[in-house]
Parts: sequence; structure tokens; C-alpha cells
Amino acid sequence: MNRQIILEMCIDAVDSAMAAQDGGADRVELCDNLLEGGTTPSAGAIAIARRKIDIGLNVMIRPRGGDFCYSDIEFETMRFDVEQAKQLGADGVVFGLLNDDGSVDAQRTKLLTDLARPLGVTFHRAFDMTRDAFQALEDLVKLGIDRVLTSGQENSVLEGLDLITALVRQAGDRIIIMPGGGITERNIGKIVAQSGVKEVHAVGTRASKALCSTAIRTFSWAAS
Repeated sequence: MNRQIILEMCIDAVDSAMAAQDGGADRVELCDNLLEGGTTPSAGAIAIARRKIDIGLNVMIRPRGGDFCYSDIEFETMRFDVEQAKQLGADGVVFGLLNDDGSVDAQRTKLLTDLARPLGVTFHRAFDMTRDAFQALEDLVKLGIDRVLTSGQENSVLEGLDLITALVRQAGDRIIIMPGGGITERNIGKIVAQSGVKEVHAVGTRASKALCSTAIRTFSWAAS
């Protein structure tokens, strides 16, 4: 049976990207500084990852850790990094921008989205800090975002699973809801079965190959 779930591995090293590919991942999200939740990787890391893997390569666009309300200089940096990711062969970019009141920064999000095209665009877990998840989802649909990465506004996907399930229903075919945060080979089956998601995001390390292999077996069971 063909696997129906797309597996994205979040990694912070080229060798981890290679291990994810060897293990059967469909896509990687390349970051730096995972202890801060992920920041923009170096140009060298992007270029070498693109050279070493054939699967999808999404690049984090985040100039620093902390909140998701950016200064003009930080936003200028993000624009440059989007352009560089395109030039270096990325398939997609990942970013998230909020206003001080917890709403989606629609103006800047649109500017980055337009700049990124034709690459895919993922709005990352800044979504989990929005004041109204359902309104934020509608805002992102209007902006043409391809997918939303979310833990259901909780510390982990299991805790936020009810909200994720509701977001999947609301999204329909308009935008992809991709759960991420605390996903392991032990809980993937429950997450996929309850929520009905078609893509899943897990954090990988140099042991990504083993995790991917276990996850794929779980996906095959969950999708059956």
C-alpha cells in the first residue's frame, strides 16, 4: 500500500537531512539553533543540503528566537533570506509574523509570500501564539499560505489535538494543517487517526533514519 501521509523532519544539520532522506522522509525543514525553536540556517547549510538531498527542502526564515513581532531591520533581513533561499534551490520557506495584539501580520506576511513564490510557504508555530486560532486560519487562507504548522496552541500536539482536529475540519482543502511539537514514533498513530491530517512534522537529529523508519510503519497502519 502506498503511504498517504507526508513526513517532514525538522533538522539543523546537513547530515541529519541526509539521514532523514535515507529513512524515508518526504521533506526536511532546515533550521539553525533548534534550542531557540529554529532560526535561519546559513547559506552554506542550505546550499550543501540542496546538493546532498533530493527530497523537499524547506528553509526556516526567522532572524532570532523570541517573539514573532519584528522590527523593520529584522523584516528587511527576512526578505533577503527568502531571496537567498530561492537562489540556493529551496523548495519552500517557513516563517511567521504577528502583530502586537496577537493577530497575523497580514501586510508583511503577504509581502514575504509574494516574494517567495513560486516556492511553497509554511506559516510556522507563531500560529500557536495567535489570540484566535480560527480567525488566524482564515487570515492565512486569504493570504494564500500553503500550510500551517501548529501544536494546537499547546506545548505538544497531544495536548492540542482537539484544536488541531477542529482546524483540519475548518481548513478543508483550502490549506494544509500540519501538526508539530512532541511527535514521536509512539504517538504518531493516534495523532493521524484522530485529526485526519495528511502531513506531520517531527524533530530529527542524526538519528533521524531510525525515527523515520518507525514513523513510516506507523503511518502505513494509521492510513489503512
